[in-house]
Amino acid sequence: MNDITIKQAQQQVDQWIKTIGVKYFSELTNLGVLMEEVGELSRLMVRKYGDQSFKESDKGKELSDEMADVLWVLICLANQTGVDLTEALQKNFEKKNLRDSERHQQNEKLK
Repeated sequence: MNDITIKQAQQQVDQWIKTIGVKYFSELTNLGVLMEEVGELSRLMVRKYGDQSFKESDKGKELSDEMADVLWVLICLANQTGVDLTEALQKNFEKKNLRDSERHQQNEKLK
């Protein structure tokens, strides 16, 4: 698979939903699905990087797949609510650059 932009990802998810997935779940349902997917990612990370041991049901799961599931549902929500994630991310970088331009360099805990 070739690299895709965020905009292309939004278009591809939309096309998949409309052709294979039939239609989008409601925004509230997708919010619940997003929380569920974040929980699955969290559980896997806690077992891989934290102190909890793996359950038999968690073995064979991949972080990359769990992260992709989170991204997929986030893209669905963006599409449903009219959010251009490329534009949103660019604006978010600008906000962080202004807000944090010196904050992190002056944080003693980060040195």
